[in-house]
Amino acid sequence: MTEEINFIIDSAKESMDGAVAHLEKEFLNIRAGKASPQMLGGVFVDYYGSQTALSQVANVNAADARTLTVTPWEKSMLQPIEKAIMIANLGLNPMNNGENIIINIPALTEERRRELVKQAKAEAEDAKISVRNARKDANNDIKKEEKNGTSEDICKKAEEDVQKLTDSFIKKIDDHLVVKEAEIMKV
Repeated sequence: MTEEINFIIDSAKESMDGAVAHLEKEFLNIRAGKASPQMLGGVFVDYYGSQTALSQVANVNAADARTLTVTPWEKSMLQPIEKAIMIANLGLNPMNNGENIIINIPALTEERRRELVKQAKAEAEDAKISVRNARKDANNDIKKEEKNGTSEDICKKAEEDVQKLTDSFIKKIDDHLVVKEAEIMKV
C-alpha cells in the first residue's frame, strides 16, 4: 500500500480511538451507585471571585462505596464548597462537620437506573456515530487517492481494512456498554 493510504487508515484509527476514549470518559460521569470522586468533577466553587474546579480547592476521596469526603485546603472554603455542591444539582446532600464535607451517596432507584442505562446507550450511540464518520472520511479520502492514480486493488483493500477497523471499534463500544449497563443495574 502507498504511504498516503497508510496515513488515511492510521488517521481513521486515531479518530476511532478518540471516540472510544471519549466514551470511557463520559461513562465515568454516569454514576452506578458507587461513590467516586469523578462524580464531583463538574462542580465549580467561587474561589476569591473566580469559578474554580472543586479538585483545585479541596481533596475529594471516596471513603467507602457510599460516602465521599471533601477536605478543603482552606477552612474558609467549607461553606462555598457546600453551596457549590448544592447548586450543581447532582441530587447529593453535603454535610459540613467543621473539618470537611461528607456526602452520603443515596442508593439508586429502579427508575433512576433505567434512566442511567438510557444515558449510557445514548453515549455509546454517539461514539458509534463518531466511528462511522471516521470510516466515511477515510473512504472518501481513499476514493480521492484512487482518482489520483492509486490502483483500484490497493484502494479496495484499504476500504476493507477501514471496514475491519470500524467493526472492531463498534464491538469495543458494545463491550463497554454491556459492562456499564451491568454496573448500573447491579443492586
